Amino acid sequence: MMIAIPGMLGAEQLSHCRALLDAADWIDGNATSGYQSALAKKNRQLPEDSAAAREAGNLILDALGRSPLFIAAALPLKVFPPLFNRYGEGEKFDTHVDNAIRMKRGTDFRIRSDLSATVFLNDPTDYDGGELVVEDTLGEHKVKLAAGDMILYPASSLHHVTPVTRGERLCSFFWIQSMVRDDGARRTLFDLDTAIQAVSADRGQDDAAIIKLTGVYHNLLRRWADA
Repeated sequence: MMIAIPGMLGAEQLSHCRALLDAADWIDGNATSGYQSALAKKNRQLPEDSAAAREAGNLILDALGRSPLFIAAALPLKVFPPLFNRYGEGEKFDTHVDNAIRMKRGTDFRIRSDLSATVFLNDPTDYDGGELVVEDTLGEHKVKLAAGDMILYPASSLHHVTPVTRGERLCSFFWIQSMVRDDGARRTLFDLDTAIQAVSADRGQDDAAIIKLTGVYHNLLRRWADA
């Protein structure tokens, strides 16, 4: 399931985040790569323990906690601290799959990567190329969103970033361990949740059928959740 979440970062948060990143020192993007990714990746990355990365990452984590759409779609148990990358002209990330387990260096923090997320931090007119391309059974899906928007997709998906041919692409990326491991189960819960919300807007939260359907949702979540 791929979900676009518009306006994850508001204008003020986006401006603050950009100011932090524009003033920061960047390193080779392979600092956090596994063996396969190191062969495919050509970009730059903000050191994950830098003050700028921590402050900008906290802005994003706060925004995630305020997003009902993110919570409904991801059902998050753990979120890896957001990382930041930038692609200049000629830089790209060839087809790869994200590591199943992500560990934060120097700590005992680790997560199972059920979902991958990318938050776009500059406007798509600022650069040519640089599309995130996610593959599934229906083919390839190209993603290039407005500044502040986020795309959420299964971490098990093959994906790549096309070469930037003009300008510079700036994004945050991270992974989520969901309370519900199975993507199909998460999709079912998300569809049920959004349908309940849509019907309850017309019939009211105290409608008997809405109450029963809400019970079904929570009973399914209780059956499937790891937490």
